[in-house]
Amino acid sequence: MTTATNTLASHADQAAQPSKLPLPALLALAVAGFITVLTEAMPAGLLPQIGAGLAVSEALAGQLVTIYAFGSLIAAIPLTAATQGMRRRPLLVLAIAGFAVANTVTAVSSSYVLTMAARFLAGVSAGLLWALLAGYAARMVPERLKGRAIAVAMVGIPLALSLGVPSGTWLGAMVGWRACFGIMSVMTLGLVAWVLASVPDFAGQPASQRLPLARVFTLPGVRAVLFVTLAYVLAHNILYTYIAPFLREANAAARLDLVLLAFGVASLVGIWITGVLIDKWLRALTLASTVLFGLAVLALGAGGVSAAVIYGAAAIWGVGFGGVSTLFQTAIAKTAGPSADVAQSMLVTAWNIAIAGGGVIGGLLLDGPGIGAFPPVLVALLAATWLAAWSARRHGFPPHG
Repeated sequence: MTTATNTLASHADQAAQPSKLPLPALLALAVAGFITVLTEAMPAGLLPQIGAGLAVSEALAGQLVTIYAFGSLIAAIPLTAATQGMRRRPLLVLAIAGFAVANTVTAVSSSYVLTMAARFLAGVSAGLLWALLAGYAARMVPERLKGRAIAVAMVGIPLALSLGVPSGTWLGAMVGWRACFGIMSVMTLGLVAWVLASVPDFAGQPASQRLPLARVFTLPGVRAVLFVTLAYVLAHNILYTYIAPFLREANAAARLDLVLLAFGVASLVGIWITGVLIDKWLRALTLASTVLFGLAVLALGAGGVSAAVIYGAAAIWGVGFGGVSTLFQTAIAKTAGPSADVAQSMLVTAWNIAIAGGGVIGGLLLDGPGIGAFPPVLVALLAATWLAAWSARRHGFPPHG
């Protein structure tokens, strides 16, 4: 009887799913991702103003980014596991509301300690939100549209990095850094209303269906996706964090701002390609992305090359990187099935470890053997990434989806 009831409920859920993408709901998730990335990265472009406003050094102001990442890192897994039984939309609204509170406090606070506490809260909200977004998008659509739905929900990430952060830096110089965080608070309140109006609600996972964290980690394919995420994002952040000295050592005639612009614009192309092809070619896209990044590293590492080659390599890198968040989140969502949210929280943790590790390892390489060590280290990481994705043929990165 229970099996029959569950089967009927499953069929009812599938029948309720739309035959095409529910764009208003998915775009609301994309805006949530946009605000999350913008909240995280904006202080990096406003360090002098924030330092002056809080009467601290730029180095201390830079810790507003660090403590945000720390909040995400320590909160993602335990908070996601603890909230598995909650209905999804109230939980999503709660995570988004955390940004409204944190950014409002940041906008008005004159205390460095209070501002750091607000940034930690924003990081905790981010850890929970990133664990929710991909699984939420996947639940809105039938199996054949899951990858495309996740791609739409993730489009806020490259938009925030390529357009939002530079615009926020410019706006901060014009109207002040506090006004920027105030504007984000207003945007967040508007997003809450949007979510309540357009995003469907889903039940939490019944206690009888929840797997322990260790069991989720050992599901076939989950560890492969986590390793691919860790190695790829680690390579990316080593290069992205130290791109300025890397180009300087290569005697590149290219301007750093234009190189990053080429990367950002190309990343939008990458996520568009991913969105179109991911539901059938997730495995091929992952392998191709890794190869493109490796080729870009080799081109950027060829000292004394022309500016055109540098810009071209940055664009290739951007195309490869633009869709990886969607690729990895789709892979882990499909691999983990009903435990997708918990698996996503593990992916968020791996991603944040890679971000922190990129800064540390890149710094050690820079101060030790020097920039010349970057290409072989990055190529080794990407080779391991490619081999892990290639080997995960049965689970993790299967052919045709």
